[in-house]
Amino acid sequence: MSTQSPRDGDMDILAHGLWGGVGFYHQGIKRFAAAFVLGMSPDLLSFGLFHVTRPGWLRLRLAGEISGPPPLSMLPEFVFHAYNLTHSLVIWMALFGLIWMIRKQPPWAFLAWGLHILCDIPTHSSSYFPTPYLWPLHTPFVEGISWATPWFMVTNYGALLAAYLGVFLYGRKRNGKDGMRGGAGD
Repeated sequence: MSTQSPRDGDMDILAHGLWGGVGFYHQGIKRFAAAFVLGMSPDLLSFGLFHVTRPGWLRLRLAGEISGPPPLSMLPEFVFHAYNLTHSLVIWMALFGLIWMIRKQPPWAFLAWGLHILCDIPTHSSSYFPTPYLWPLHTPFVEGISWATPWFMVTNYGALLAAYLGVFLYGRKRNGKDGMRGGAGD
């Protein structure tokens, strides 16, 4: 059994998606959706399969019968390997460059993935999945603030609200309409 407190490993995957998508809101629903999903991808790809293979645990968690993250002892080894790969800026930069070379243009929506990693560095404790942002190189971990800390959660969602209001109003002023394009070509 791990020694972390029930809130140590809490993270807000929805906030990751929203932060990832905000810069693409005015670029149409397809680009926004891509950035939204890419913003959540590091957690989906590292913890998603665990949750899919443990439906009983997930059901109990969603019902509020258990709280906090799964104990480290419950997690299969692949979760730790996937977490290292998906939360490394070194790996992210290599993939960004590779995609750019192949597509001959920068994969701008992929910035949402990098933003996820940057957001995780100061928001994870060293006792439960500290962000290995320099993996495979040595990474000095940060003792971060949990996403679940009430003042931080209020500040985070307040900042998200301000960011979305800003891009909405900017798009509305620029386009003279609702601020989000949604045509089939977007």
